[in-house]
Amino acid sequence: MTTTTATTTSTSTATTTATSSASVTKTAAQQVLTSLDTGSGVDTASLVTALVQAQFAAKNASITSRNTALTAQISAAGTLKSTISNFATALGTLSTGGTLQTQPVSSNATALGVSAISGAKVGDLSTSVTVSALASAQGARSAAVADRTATIATGKLTLQLGSATYNSAGTAMTGFTAGSGAAVSIDVTDGSLNGIASAINAAKAGVTASIITDADGKAVLSLKGTTGTDQAFTLTADDSSSALSQFNVGPNSGMTLTGTAANAQLTVDGVAVQRSSNTISDLVSGVKLQLNAVTGGPVALSSTRPTSAVAQAVADFVDTYNQVYASAKGLTDASTGDLKSDTAAKTMVRSLQSLTTKTLVSNPGTNAPTTLAQIGVSTNRDGSLSVDTATLNKMMAAYPDEVEAMFAPTTGNAIGLSSTLNGISLAAASSITGLGASTTRYTKAQTDLTDEQAKITTLSDAMSTRLTQQFSTMNSKVAAYKSTQTFLENQIKAWNSDK
Repeated sequence: MTTTTATTTSTSTATTTATSSASVTKTAAQQVLTSLDTGSGVDTASLVTALVQAQFAAKNASITSRNTALTAQISAAGTLKSTISNFATALGTLSTGGTLQTQPVSSNATALGVSAISGAKVGDLSTSVTVSALASAQGARSAAVADRTATIATGKLTLQLGSATYNSAGTAMTGFTAGSGAAVSIDVTDGSLNGIASAINAAKAGVTASIITDADGKAVLSLKGTTGTDQAFTLTADDSSSALSQFNVGPNSGMTLTGTAANAQLTVDGVAVQRSSNTISDLVSGVKLQLNAVTGGPVALSSTRPTSAVAQAVADFVDTYNQVYASAKGLTDASTGDLKSDTAAKTMVRSLQSLTTKTLVSNPGTNAPTTLAQIGVSTNRDGSLSVDTATLNKMMAAYPDEVEAMFAPTTGNAIGLSSTLNGISLAAASSITGLGASTTRYTKAQTDLTDEQAKITTLSDAMSTRLTQQFSTMNSKVAAYKSTQTFLENQIKAWNSDK
């Protein structure tokens, strides 16, 4: 494993450096002795370098060794933190994706679409729905205008929401009752068709304005409300004599209606109901209905269990867990692990080891499973996990809701495997007690080593300067002695030659 290599390399580096230190010291000593014995000149530059290196070799080796170990620890902590985070994120995405949740099924999905509400429990579904009318929104259009940028009029418009009655064709409003909401005043300062549309949209009062170009190239102001009987609207110019009054919407108004405000009409298991929207989430427990068309008869709603998907999710979880656990176990190995003394890393490993026995279901049925161990996920002697398929299948058949809740938690059971694993991941990443704190500690230690190395460099430079001065003085004296020696030798030779 990489962690073993890193540790071995660190030890090897320290040993090699220590050996080199001893060698440098021995070489320096031999050079001095040889130089003195032979009477030859001493290479003081090389000698000073060798002596300085010998003096600080052990300390430098220690710093290098510790720095290498810290680098490995920082890398290992980052790897472990990233690994558990990716695992938790992937499981979270799977849990909320809907594939592990019981899904509703419509016998006429074209007219009546259904989907599971995120976090809601669908369970066994058997419901009949008949759609007799869709919810609709009131719309209105103005007369065509040749130039959408030409000024028509400025002033104020008042928008009021409420309920209305219409003629049989739905093209005109015959009566209006204001709702409980306050009327909205719209200030039109740009009197062009563009400006009027912008002012209405800026009010954000539940009516959207757009400009449509007709077949003749002229501009038409189109207004659209939201669906529901109580979302009808009137639009009135404050000055009835102003040209803005041509955009009035209401009884006897100047704009033609293109749609009427109405609720959806449907029957659920024989009970007649109505809703203001075609998207309904409060009629069938855990199910969102999408009304697309009148059904002309009852539509059967049922559900399908994600048995195969859950079984595959369990298998995939175990495979990924084993990879993550093997990595974590290797990094915390008592002999070779870079994080063998890291409390946060070892805490994370212990949390993973206890995962199969943690309660994952908050409101189980009688004798229903609540842990991974109870649905067939067991821990092997080496810490890895394995799945007993027979037990898993038996539990999914007998307790489908509880097994499903482990992997796709609902609002009634917010624990689940994903949430539990995410808790382990967050604890591991903590900058106070987790691997985040470990990384900070190791980085600080490296900074301290850098400071220590700087001090050693200062000391070695000072020693080098001192020795250089000393040897320079020595060389000067030796040179003087040799000059005197040469003079005396020549003088003696001269005396001998005179005899």
